Amino acid sequence: MILVAGATGQLGRLITRTLMEQGKPVRILVRTGSSYDELVAAGAQPVTGDLKDPRSLRAACAGVTAILTTANSMGRGGDDTVESVDRVGNRNLVEAAVAEGVRRFVFTSVLGADPESVAPFIRAKGETEQRLRDSALAWTALQPDAFMDTWVPAVVGGPALAGQPVTVVGDGLRRHTFVAVRDVAAYAVAALDRRDAEGRALPIGGPQALTWGDIVDVFEQELGRPVGLRTVPPGQPVPGMPDFAAELLAMLNTYDSDVDSTDLASSFGVTPTPVAEFVRSLVAAHHQHAG
Repeated sequence: MILVAGATGQLGRLITRTLMEQGKPVRILVRTGSSYDELVAAGAQPVTGDLKDPRSLRAACAGVTAILTTANSMGRGGDDTVESVDRVGNRNLVEAAVAEGVRRFVFTSVLGADPESVAPFIRAKGETEQRLRDSALAWTALQPDAFMDTWVPAVVGGPALAGQPVTVVGDGLRRHTFVAVRDVAAYAVAALDRRDAEGRALPIGGPQALTWGDIVDVFEQELGRPVGLRTVPPGQPVPGMPDFAAELLAMLNTYDSDVDSTDLASSFGVTPTPVAEFVRSLVAAHHQHAG
């Protein structure tokens, strides 16, 4: 039995469905009020629990041979914070896995995870990775670069499709290997069955490092019209974007991430999704909806 935590999120749903399509028994950790009926209808076994409730995690892990978690606090709010979910909650899950004799643990971390980071989210991910290293679990930490499914629509796609200028924080010249959620799901599922993935943190990027200006160019090509681009200093609000997202956007402007995943993709049988392909699908869906 494989336990998926975070199964109601975009990445977790993809992973859950892929595992079930492969004929593997899947248990999903769900909370009251979350939407998971379609996963149960497809064959997933639901178990009610919460990363903030250690007792519920012990019950969820009972009889489980492997755990794959994508759960995080991003965009949740309320009692779900970096401290309660990404730091303490993930610690609770690792401890429950050890106590229940789970063998395999695949953790969705983040590129640059570091227990000494000044950024709370990145520090929490780094602390969880360290707990896994110190445990007896056969663990793998996936370290994806920024998700194109999240950032490309939020920063460029939304305003560009609405005929509005795109706003980025800082000079917008930093380059990142934006990675598709579906690719990360493919790496996660493949990692479960690969001995060579055990005891490793795997940086994951897309096929090309791009600036925001590069992505704007792609939209201009697909839309057949110019898209305005303006910048604001760090700390200034970004139109249509919540403060926490603007802060992360400012952080992305402090470094470059050019992750070469060529060998990893080949070894894991993953075909990386180019940003241009993602944008093409996004624009096509917009035109179809508008038409």
